[in-house]
Amino acid sequence: MRVRLDDEERQVVFGQRLGEALAGRGRVYLEGELGAGKTTLARGVLRAHGHEGAVKSPTYTLVEPYELEGRRIHHFDLYRLGDPEELEFIGGRDLFADDALCLVEWPSRGAGWLPPPDLVVTLCLDGTGRLATLEASTAHGRGVVATLAQDAALADMIIDREPETP
Repeated sequence: MRVRLDDEERQVVFGQRLGEALAGRGRVYLEGELGAGKTTLARGVLRAHGHEGAVKSPTYTLVEPYELEGRRIHHFDLYRLGDPEELEFIGGRDLFADDALCLVEWPSRGAGWLPPPDLVVTLCLDGTGRLATLEASTAHGRGVVATLAQDAALADMIIDREPETP
């Protein structure tokens, strides 16, 4: 599925709809160059679960945990990760529990250690906006993409409804 996000507001709205479709669980890998909007999208996902404050990228702490509406959400930024084994030292195995929602920026830095994603969202610059491509790799991920494809609030943002699968 491909989605055009013309401005920051639409990125946040899309993130909120994504957060609702995820229903508080899953592993979402956020790909894209610096400034592509990974943290902005994460802000929308967190807002879907009741977070109202600022959302900063946990570049130095590696993970920012949230307890929202009885759900555990972990926002990872692995940009400064020196070695994937560092995730073991911060309790990564517990953080990636099946009942948690994990948003992972720069997942390639954790290659070989991270569990497989349910969904990969790749953001790229597109004029003054962004283009998001969603690739589902599990039943949960495919369900999320199917839910988003039917979401009337996203109708004018969706370019291609065909689910992408690896």
